[in-house]
Amino acid sequence: MSAYILFDNLTVTSPEDLATYKSKVGEVVEKYQGKYLVLGGKTRVLEGSATPSYLVMIQFPGFEMAENWYDSDEYKELKALRLSATTSTGVIMEGLPG
Repeated sequence: MSAYILFDNLTVTSPEDLATYKSKVGEVVEKYQGKYLVLGGKTRVLEGSATPSYLVMIQFPGFEMAENWYDSDEYKELKALRLSATTSTGVIMEGLPG
């Protein structure tokens, strides 16, 4: 069953560091069989008081693989770079059985 990681980059505090992150993260995502499904773009809030800024959704083959990517040594430094360059939220969620 697929799993998804959803990040919302609420603010960018260091565009330079975020650019470095973006130039390197794709390779690590691919190593863990991840696939970008959403990378920014137009949003419209339909219900509630959500205020999305810049949504990023990555699909992985399963929940464990998503966790393995997020907690991996390969992503560790990049994650620290992203966290220092942005204020963001993130969640891993399991999808429906296919």
